Amino acid sequence: MEIKVKEESQRIDKFLTEETDYSRSTIQKMIESDFILVNNDKVKSNYKVKEGDIICISDEYKEESDIVPEEIPLDIVFEDDDLMVINKASGMVVHPGNGQTSGTLVNALMGYTENLSDDDLRPGIVHRIDKDTSGLMLVAKNNKTHELLSEGFKNKTITREYIALLQGEMSTETATIDAPIGRDSHDRKKMSITEKNSKEAVTHLTVIKKYKDFTLVRLKLDTGRTHQIRVHMKYIGFPVHNDPVYSKKVANEFGQFLHSAKLTFIHPGNNKELIFEKEIPEEFNEFISTLEEID
Repeated sequence: MEIKVKEESQRIDKFLTEETDYSRSTIQKMIESDFILVNNDKVKSNYKVKEGDIICISDEYKEESDIVPEEIPLDIVFEDDDLMVINKASGMVVHPGNGQTSGTLVNALMGYTENLSDDDLRPGIVHRIDKDTSGLMLVAKNNKTHELLSEGFKNKTITREYIALLQGEMSTETATIDAPIGRDSHDRKKMSITEKNSKEAVTHLTVIKKYKDFTLVRLKLDTGRTHQIRVHMKYIGFPVHNDPVYSKKVANEFGQFLHSAKLTFIHPGNNKELIFEKEIPEEFNEFISTLEEID
């Protein structure tokens, strides 16, 4: 992995904690073991990154895993020797991190099978969806499949469609949001629309149905940035309903009404196109049934 620093920032260990999925302690170990270089030179964890720095992170670093397999029920939509399609429940974290070591999808996968792609911290995980986002996810059961699926996401041959309930009544029927996303300068746990240290983010929106004070939409991603849909919907003034982070309204424990509803990809083993769809969760559907439709 290579990261180009766009502006002077804080210490490298803190900077990379915010820019990657690695914990700060793991990053410090990687720096100490020369798995992270800046402009091809060794640095210390307190090095302050500068504009123009090229940070290279080696993919060869392996950290001993203390993840414990757990018998947690999984909703398996599809499975063969190469991969699985999982319908993740809202509220389930995808992989251990930030102090959570149990109850994650990874714990459940390890409890279900030993056949997962090699990653000491995230075995089998090719891509993620947020804790309180429900729906379809791909899981790789071997390294070759993982590599090919990762290429599919990179080359945009894998498509994902989401269903979301937005706060407010939209007047338009379709929209494309093309706005770069980066870390929020005031709250590093959040993302925001910014030109600083940001990445391209494109979301296509189509209205499914309008309700009094709400709009049900289908969303298709061209990119896969952290919190992309949630940030883009807030940006256009129609935040995802019940979003505890990006909506100003009080949210209950169910979290954002956002569901990964459709997944389309070419199977890396037999080159056949596979399409999977999953209906929205019961709590999501029950809430919609209480809303007043608008013609």
